[in-house]
Amino acid sequence: MVTFRPTATCLAVRHRHEILTVQAWGADSVRVRAAQYRIPAESHGALGTPPPSTPPAIDVAEDHATFVHGDLTVAVHFDRAAAYPEPLLTFTRTSTGTELLAESREHFWMPGARVFHGNRSGAYEVHQQFAAHPGERLYGMGQRTHGRLDLKGLALDLVQRNGEVSIPFVLSDRGYGMLWNNPALGRVEFAENATRWQAGQTREIDYWLTAAPTPAEILARYADATGHAPELPHWASGFWQSKLRYRDQDELLAVAREHRRRGLPLSVIAADYFHWPAMGDHRFDESEWPDPKAMVDELAAMGVELMVSIWPTVSPLAEHFATYRDRGLLVGTDQGVEFHQTIQDKHMAAPMPVAFYDPTNPETRAYVWDLVRQGYRDLGIKVFWLDACEPELNPAHPANLALYAGPGAEVAGIYPRDNARLFAEAMAAEGEPTVLLCRSAWAGAQKYGAAVWSGDIPATWQSLQQQIRAGLGVAVSGIPWWTTDIGGFHGGDARDPAYRELMIRWFQFGVFCPLFRLHGDREPRTPTSYAQSGGPNEVWSYGDEAYGIISGLLHLRERLRPYIHRQMRTAARTGLPPMRPLFLDHPDDPRAWQTDDEFLFGPDILVAPVALPGQRSRQVYLPAGTRWTDAATGEVHDGGTTVEAAAPIDRIPVFTREGADVPLAAGEEAHA
Repeated sequence: MVTFRPTATCLAVRHRHEILTVQAWGADSVRVRAAQYRIPAESHGALGTPPPSTPPAIDVAEDHATFVHGDLTVAVHFDRAAAYPEPLLTFTRTSTGTELLAESREHFWMPGARVFHGNRSGAYEVHQQFAAHPGERLYGMGQRTHGRLDLKGLALDLVQRNGEVSIPFVLSDRGYGMLWNNPALGRVEFAENATRWQAGQTREIDYWLTAAPTPAEILARYADATGHAPELPHWASGFWQSKLRYRDQDELLAVAREHRRRGLPLSVIAADYFHWPAMGDHRFDESEWPDPKAMVDELAAMGVELMVSIWPTVSPLAEHFATYRDRGLLVGTDQGVEFHQTIQDKHMAAPMPVAFYDPTNPETRAYVWDLVRQGYRDLGIKVFWLDACEPELNPAHPANLALYAGPGAEVAGIYPRDNARLFAEAMAAEGEPTVLLCRSAWAGAQKYGAAVWSGDIPATWQSLQQQIRAGLGVAVSGIPWWTTDIGGFHGGDARDPAYRELMIRWFQFGVFCPLFRLHGDREPRTPTSYAQSGGPNEVWSYGDEAYGIISGLLHLRERLRPYIHRQMRTAARTGLPPMRPLFLDHPDDPRAWQTDDEFLFGPDILVAPVALPGQRSRQVYLPAGTRWTDAATGEVHDGGTTVEAAAPIDRIPVFTREGADVPLAAGEEAHA
């Protein structure tokens, strides 16, 4: 027997011990939750208050119910003839009747489409299975290193790792977007025979689904549901200089002064890790940074912001460690002591265990910000680099964490989001916009100004190829602010001609990324410790030919900044990211859904990166529906065609949409 209970905005379905709810959650969108006995009162997912929408039309019969909400219809069917019947959901587009997504049973006998395996704690291992469709294309899921844009056929872990950012939102070419609104450790399989979501330990199944009419509108609905990014501060659109690492105040200031002497644009420069007395102190080590206020003021006079690296780690040698520990502000453990990483910090003769603060605890957020305010904010610093914020565990056992929000197995995914929240809410209270450079994120992190970078990636051509797809994947996942370590992080010798070519090509890609940032641990490298500092990584470090090309790209970025801010305003308003796959603007062009090695930067610039050594031309697909102008030659081409574009070492193929006013050439004026 099944029971249907409709309300004004929700349909509740009961069968045996399971309660299933379908609730209107924004235009053309629903939130589906399922649990044993009762829906949990507390959720740590990304869905807060439902966005405004018209009331759904709910119709109930004995074994069937329909929930019509705009262009999304949810049908609930209970087949009494099944050996073990259960209510099954099918999602269709109201206007056409086209099936978008449908539950399917794991086995015709049992288990069903929604599976709960208890673990004697009140939590469950859960499975949610849907029917698969041959040829379906799937995009999003955060940032990955598999080098694919289309996720069909892949199995993905739902866990945060360095370079692997888990944001469980997927966009389908069948016309829907879906958020798995569950931060538990788990897995998703986009297989040929089924799509299956799994959480190893959780209290419920919880997901959100939209049937907006276009991919761009799907992302708009997703932003409405999980939060809109703020507008990018003006200073953040320029060039960011960084290396691992500037060891003291004089070294950092010398680089900023050299930029000014050479007339090179510079917006942000970074003080990387180990600038502190000990992890968790959140201030400068006076022996290396004797007058940080004077440093910040001198940089400000040059129009440069100082970004400081803040790790969530707390050393047992930190001056406030006992307070963290005794007030319960550290991440706990299911088993063992409260240390989850080892590193050789200041005053350590060898690597020692360090703890992590717990940003899911509001008291921790207040306490950490008070230290940050005293150590950095009061100096005028407003840019924070939230490194290792997965958090980076050693050993990598996130299920062993015990957080204020719950067991690590159930909530570990939200750690980077709530870490960004700590800083964003405090800066917002001061009325000061910021950018938080984060190595990880979860759904909703965009509303806290989280700018994701792709982590500690290799300095290789293969890595560059992977970054193109990684950036597009994270853009489809709701994060409009993204960047890479230009040149890769691990390695690269500034004296090597082969590496110089890679650096040039990476810069040519990076100038068209939402954030434009150089970073890396160059040769000669030293082991990780407080004494660490890699080789030179300034734009003049790579020889005269590279310098001539790279310096020109810095000036190109300056010309593009008004255009970039127009795109960032659009992102804040509509959720449409500035760097995006072709299909977001050209959904009716089948080739646009298949192209994964080029992208649009805003609506008017098409970028085709070069990611192979020695390559001096490449094929470029020009999306249908408009004509495109080669920015280098002025030649005009029809859309819907593939051209062979020249790619000499000093440029990559870039095309502009017909009628666009984009200042790509030197001497052209930018218009706000």
